[in-house]
Amino acid sequence: MWSDEAALDAAARRLDDWESSINERAAQAKVLSAQVQQLTGTAQSPDRAVEVTVDSSSMLVGLRLDERTRRHAAAQTAQQILATTRAAHADLLRQVTEATTRALGGDDPTATAVVDSYRRRLDPDQGAPDAHR
Repeated sequence: MWSDEAALDAAARRLDDWESSINERAAQAKVLSAQVQQLTGTAQSPDRAVEVTVDSSSMLVGLRLDERTRRHAAAQTAQQILATTRAAHADLLRQVTEATTRALGGDDPTATAVVDSYRRRLDPDQGAPDAHR
């Protein structure tokens, strides 16, 4: 009978450890989520005439155009804005990657999934083959 009780105790300990691990992961995920929601990506064009800021969901939340942009064709300014927005997305992805690695570790499958999700959204060239539609 002792072996049955010992096995039962061992199983109960494993369940307790598993529950504790799940609770710890949930707490880490909550902290990571709060940190990521506060992140913004910012970039400037090479000539510093355009500055773009995106929030954690990649939405444009800031756009600064230097007066020098008035001297450029609208198409050139538009291209600068688009290129600078892509650079801001890259900055955001870098920050998400750093925060996720700090919170979960670089080899963690959840960390990989979080970063890959952001990478697909922020860098269409790295996403699905039909991302260029």
